[in-house]
Amino acid sequence: MRTLTTPEETSQMVRKKVLVVDDHPILRQGLAMLINQQQDMMVCGEAEDAHTVMQWIVQKNPDIVILDISLKGPDGIELLKSIRNTHTHLPVLILSMHDEAIYAERALRARANGYIMKQEATEKVLVAVRRILNGDVYLSDAMSSRMLQQYIDGAPSLLQSRIAALSDRELEVFRQIGEGRATREIAEDLRLSIKTVETYQAHIKEKLALRSGRELIQHAIQWKINEAEQ
Repeated sequence: MRTLTTPEETSQMVRKKVLVVDDHPILRQGLAMLINQQQDMMVCGEAEDAHTVMQWIVQKNPDIVILDISLKGPDGIELLKSIRNTHTHLPVLILSMHDEAIYAERALRARANGYIMKQEATEKVLVAVRRILNGDVYLSDAMSSRMLQQYIDGAPSLLQSRIAALSDRELEVFRQIGEGRATREIAEDLRLSIKTVETYQAHIKEKLALRSGRELIQHAIQWKINEAEQ
């Protein structure tokens, strides 16, 4: 039988350390305020880019990282892969405004411990963090049901759609094209050569059966608009 925790025991509870990674200061600070109000967790650091994240992980030794996908420089999926290279078992919860039907499976393949949309109620973030710290994986009810239905039906993976067939880096380039960024801007943001970005663009056009750069831009912009409306 599970015993209840007394107020005295709760006050002595070791608070789990959370590293919050988001390039929007207001969202980052709001999430930090929410977490710091909890008796069982606290924010040990905040970061907005990959370089700072890796430094904080070494210095602060967090128990979990809340990681946004859209960051300055390498995106959250690429950063997650870097974290896994050096911190194999560090729990990571992906927090994103992007469609989980496209990104959740990518995050799980990169060994995230959970995926939650920013549109979810704030208390869901706390639920997700606690569930992951207890050793579970967190996905929204809708995404869990969708993946279970695919398994039951034997349906093709979501990754078989044309957009989902893009590699993680190709999808990041596609997303930035949809945000109106030029090739040079994308190269600078992702710290790649212009030639490399152009190669990714060529691969994207091939996979999406697009005939020109103009079609690529049009499709990328329309995809961003559709994503924002979901």
